[in-house]
Amino acid sequence: MARPSGSAGCRRCWPAFASTPASARLVGQRYSHLAAAGVGLILLGIAGYWLGYIGSLEAVYGTAYGAMSATKAVMLAMLLVLGGSNWLLLHRMRASEAGLLRVRRFVETEIILGIAVLAVAASLTSVPPAADLPEDRVSWGEIAERFTPAWPRLESPSHADLALPALQAQLDAEWQKRQAAQAAKPQAFTPGEGLLPPRNAQDIAWSEYNHHWAGVMVLLVGLAALLDATGRVRLARHWPLVFIGLAGFIFLRSDPEAWPLGEIGLLESLRDPEVVQHKLAGLLVVGFAVVEWWVRLGRITGRARFVFPSAMVAGGVLLLAHTHAISNVKDALLVELSHLPLAVLAVVGGAARFTELRGPAEMARVARWVWPVCLVLIGLLLILYREA
Repeated sequence: MARPSGSAGCRRCWPAFASTPASARLVGQRYSHLAAAGVGLILLGIAGYWLGYIGSLEAVYGTAYGAMSATKAVMLAMLLVLGGSNWLLLHRMRASEAGLLRVRRFVETEIILGIAVLAVAASLTSVPPAADLPEDRVSWGEIAERFTPAWPRLESPSHADLALPALQAQLDAEWQKRQAAQAAKPQAFTPGEGLLPPRNAQDIAWSEYNHHWAGVMVLLVGLAALLDATGRVRLARHWPLVFIGLAGFIFLRSDPEAWPLGEIGLLESLRDPEVVQHKLAGLLVVGFAVVEWWVRLGRITGRARFVFPSAMVAGGVLLLAHTHAISNVKDALLVELSHLPLAVLAVVGGAARFTELRGPAEMARVARWVWPVCLVLIGLLLILYREA
């Protein structure tokens, strides 16, 4: 019996699928009943979760706990669609090698989404339940005002006008006056001390500028990937190189108070978890960009092809677990609301790229267009990003 393309490795991981299609289908049918029962228990638990921890529709969009829970619900809906598809393949359709291969791909995608759900669940432990925050909720009007499309900020404010450099300059001037007394030079911010750095309007403008230009680059990548999917524009296969420019942009501008723009050294700045996340994100982008470029040029085959989709999924999971040092609860939530859809799109895009690489052919043809569209949507969301 011939093996379907790309399934040799899966047969070692999926012993139940190593037998004949009829036997594998029988095993899958029995397991699917158990899985359906488990889904039923999850849905039953959601009712108690809603009553005990959220309690109202306003809490869903007005608190970080509610927004993260809504994101979990969206991914749960995706999992239900995939599970329903597997149910139909196992119970309603004729058993075949191609059908079982589709089941495997759906299950792999469910695993990826499941990991993302766990990341959201981990983030939920860092915020209080929505029911415990009757005050300081974001209203629907505030959300509508924040997410009303506006022209992107493409001109950067001066680094010297940011809150930390301005405060540091003031402290330096005062210190110079007291230098005769050999006073220790005060620091405007010490990474890792647990205090939030100051922010002003120029800091907000700096952050928006970063997000908007990053969005332009991601949008260009997505459009180039769509052109590459047509197979008609040979130059478009070099689209991963745009990501290297994005990585340099992230490394340079993500943390203006730290090296190379700020006075805080690189090693000292790594005491701040947010700085570490930004630096890791930059390295991650460089790695998958180079590997994916080589894949496009035909220099890499085998498991190394999965670096880019793995990076997309990892980036989405990290974004789901990413925290921002913002003292204003409402502002922190509004930033979170803009980042959650980005994370979900990254996870879905990575899963689609996995499917394109692993087949079967009819699923790969659809997936080939899904993940570039996810990149385009991510780029557009970044371009529309606002913090005020």
